[in-house]
Amino acid sequence: MSDGRSSSPRPPPDGRSRAGPPVLSLALAAMLEEFHAHSGAVYLLAADPPVLEMAVMAGLPRAFAAPWERITLGARVPVVDAVQLRRLIWVGGEEEMARRYPRVAVVIPYPFAMAALPVATESAVYGAVFLTWPGTHPPELSDRQRERLMAACHELALKLERAAGAGRPVRPEPDLPAAPTVGGAAGTLGAVEAARMAARLPYGLCSLDLDGRVGFANPAAAELLGVPADRLIGVPLWSAVPWLDDPVYEDRYRAALLSQHTTSFTALRPPGEWLSFRLYPSRTGLSVRISRARGVSRPGRSAPAPAETPSRLVSVSKVVSLTGALAEAADVRDVMQLIADEIAPTVGSRAFALLGSRAGRMYVIGHRGYPEPRVVEGFDGMPLTEPTPGAQVLRTGVPGFFESWEELRRLYPTRRSSPDGFAAWAFLPLIASGRPVGTCVLAYDAPHRFTTDERAVLISMAGLVAQALDRALLYDAKQRLAHGLQEALLPRSLPVVPGIEAAARYLPATRGMDIGGDFYDLVPAGGTAAAVIGDVQGHNVTAAGLMGQVRTAVRACTALGQEPEEVMRSTNRLLIDLGTELFVSCLYLRLDPGRGRAVLARAGHPPPLLRGPDGRVRVPDVAGGPLLGIDGAARYPCTELDLAPGALLVLYTDGLVESPGTDFDDSLAELGDRLTEAGDLPLPELADRLVRDEADAEERPDDIALLLLRTRRE
Repeated sequence: MSDGRSSSPRPPPDGRSRAGPPVLSLALAAMLEEFHAHSGAVYLLAADPPVLEMAVMAGLPRAFAAPWERITLGARVPVVDAVQLRRLIWVGGEEEMARRYPRVAVVIPYPFAMAALPVATESAVYGAVFLTWPGTHPPELSDRQRERLMAACHELALKLERAAGAGRPVRPEPDLPAAPTVGGAAGTLGAVEAARMAARLPYGLCSLDLDGRVGFANPAAAELLGVPADRLIGVPLWSAVPWLDDPVYEDRYRAALLSQHTTSFTALRPPGEWLSFRLYPSRTGLSVRISRARGVSRPGRSAPAPAETPSRLVSVSKVVSLTGALAEAADVRDVMQLIADEIAPTVGSRAFALLGSRAGRMYVIGHRGYPEPRVVEGFDGMPLTEPTPGAQVLRTGVPGFFESWEELRRLYPTRRSSPDGFAAWAFLPLIASGRPVGTCVLAYDAPHRFTTDERAVLISMAGLVAQALDRALLYDAKQRLAHGLQEALLPRSLPVVPGIEAAARYLPATRGMDIGGDFYDLVPAGGTAAAVIGDVQGHNVTAAGLMGQVRTAVRACTALGQEPEEVMRSTNRLLIDLGTELFVSCLYLRLDPGRGRAVLARAGHPPPLLRGPDGRVRVPDVAGGPLLGIDGAARYPCTELDLAPGALLVLYTDGLVESPGTDFDDSLAELGDRLTEAGDLPLPELADRLVRDEADAEERPDDIALLLLRTRRE
């Protein structure tokens, strides 16, 4: 609860039933009208996996939102924050968007304002809504607007709740069409005269709807574009005019619609004439004025080939968004999740696999979506010399596209049936820094034609995935190394000490090398025992190495029979002599269960918790000195505690009770409450319970060590 987020929004029940009224479309249209927003969308929360899926959109082409049609609840975008925090998220402009949501800003770097809201009742989250306004909107919403927006979304949530309860859950609906323009209908005298007037103008005029389709073009526009008017009408402008199929020009179109500001650009009409385009946006589309550019002299370039797909616009936004997403991926699991959430759905793939090579053989890095996983796992260990498309791509680095099972079988005749039950495949080489990292296999459940444009986009995406996967594989290798080193430096098991029960747990931080300087130990010493817990500054191999030296020094001093104060002083002098720049916190105690006492010495470490046989928990007042490694003359006075049979001492490092945004005393009190409630459990079970929340946390900034010591009852 450090940032107020709800842990996991509960999706409503689901089922299948007949289609009901357009609940989502009506609600979205009402919000657009009431709050004078120029675009918006409603998301529904899917249960398995828990993702937000766009159910209806208005005011903008669906292509603009392609990177966010399906959003995981871990993505850093406004609608996810609205759901997680159960409140309105307001972004007042492009600078604020770039600061708070850089992945969104890099895809749509235009001036606009956005509000994102949860669609939720007190008991369940049903989805989310976003609305956008032009960049001229005031930087803040009024309190009344905020209240009305939240009320409108809550009302929508109640409708969804009632529909789900009645077995009629609301489904995605067709996007809202643009509102009709003000003026006479086609065929009226006014419309005829307007067309005559436009035909007489010396410059080109055309109108585009929100998807870029041409609805009207005067003769001058057709002449300047070099395309007959009948080939323009009803077709996206960049598809009808090949030399306009350029991401630079499409960016101006996006900028005009999103910001609702007039934009312009110049474009070269082959072979050498420059035209000027000025775009005037409204909520229903764009009016475009076309004229010859005056005084423009630029190097010529060849016209691009006609596009084979309706628009490259979606592809560009996907690739840009994916760049930001993959830059955040840390390990292979993150890369797999991003492919599942942001690549496979947008390219129509139903399953995918990542294949790697090791010692001349393939191995399966991971896969998702296959009904029979054993089919994919059968490639594990297969020699790269086998005549399979996966091995061929790994060997050569050349992509393979198979639009049907027949095509795959023709090229690889040893195959008698579809290897995985799918009907089309893309085998994409993953190459980073000039060397192969692996192969990404995308599988389609129906025959699929891979156009030239789509192949180019898939190969571009594969390049981004390769860079992220290369980093992720290195990160995972470092993790394995770190965990192995950590296990070697910490006790494999705790010794049996007469009169004492003991249990310990260690959790590494969730990022970086995943190795730190937290340590613990329990050392038998005749009829007594010594226990120690500590934390070396830092999370790296140096900290871990120093931790091993400190633990060895403490064991040696214990074997010599030194008192706790002298053990601390000896270890402190060792650190000073080593000349290390790292400091160490430490708590050392000598346990004598026969006499029911413990003697403690503390060096800048959090105090232990003591639970008495009656279940009461307190923080004993333990004297202490400075961190080890600071002052060679430091003293570490001892404190004696009485330990009745059944008493429990809890030793821990600060990672268990400290986290950003929380107060140490509050966290310590909460730990005491949990100990009061569950302190009678067997120690292994109690240890698991005390670290359970931290073990489940996605982000754990610090290591955690925990050592439990209980004196046995007679």
